[in-house]
Amino acid sequence: MESMMMLALMLLGAHWLCDYPLQGQFLSDAKAAGPLRIYHLVAHAGIHGAAVALVTGNLWLGLAEWAAHTVIDELKVRGKTSFAIDQALHITCKLWWLLLLPGAWPYPA
Repeated sequence: MESMMMLALMLLGAHWLCDYPLQGQFLSDAKAAGPLRIYHLVAHAGIHGAAVALVTGNLWLGLAEWAAHTVIDELKVRGKTSFAIDQALHITCKLWWLLLLPGAWPYPA
């Protein structure tokens, strides 16, 4: 159980690190508007995907995070969600990655 709590803490910490100090004003503005808007959106989401892959050691969860983060942030950019819903969806994804992580949950004997 302690290892799952550590993974949860690391996933959340990585999310907050990537979404706040590592995003910066430039990337925040660029993923919302500009000629390379989609590139910047995908690049930002890719940073999150890399963080999930590093924390979990699982390439597939990193790719899933990359895709999910791209969609969630695009919904926010288009005004379909609020900042609070955006963050709730990102945190929900981290919970899913914990549930889907192979070998993370012990099977009953």
